[in-house]
Amino acid sequence: MEGHPIEGLMKTAMESIKEMVDVNTIVGDAVETPDGSVIIPISKVGFGFASGGGEYEQMYKKGRDVNTLQNELPFAGGAGAGVSIQPVAFMVVGQGQIRLLPVNQNSMVERIIDLAPQIMTELQNMVNQITQKNSNKNQQGFNSEQSST
Repeated sequence: MEGHPIEGLMKTAMESIKEMVDVNTIVGDAVETPDGSVIIPISKVGFGFASGGGEYEQMYKKGRDVNTLQNELPFAGGAGAGVSIQPVAFMVVGQGQIRLLPVNQNSMVERIIDLAPQIMTELQNMVNQITQKNSNKNQQGFNSEQSST
């Protein structure tokens, strides 16, 4: 005996989803810009699947053998699927750095995390400049004290 008709519906729907959704849907194909940077789109993919059916045996039970009914019962069924693709961010690789640019700029926390390395570099440069100035002032003061004695 062949498989139940619902199995065929489910298999067809799942194969269709498999064809639509692959890894390139989530992490898209890279695009190279004229300056040498590479932009990679990143998306969020969601999908749903439903399948169902029924046999209408009530119409055929009158005076028939149960074994022959199994092969004669009409089947009604259906299957459906839906896919949702939403762009999330773009990864930009180039000029010696990797940046993640979110599509939705509403999140302040994401923006701060993205800028954290740059902020730390700027703070370190400021501290180094202050330290260098203080070192130069101390060196000049020490030299002037030596020349006056």
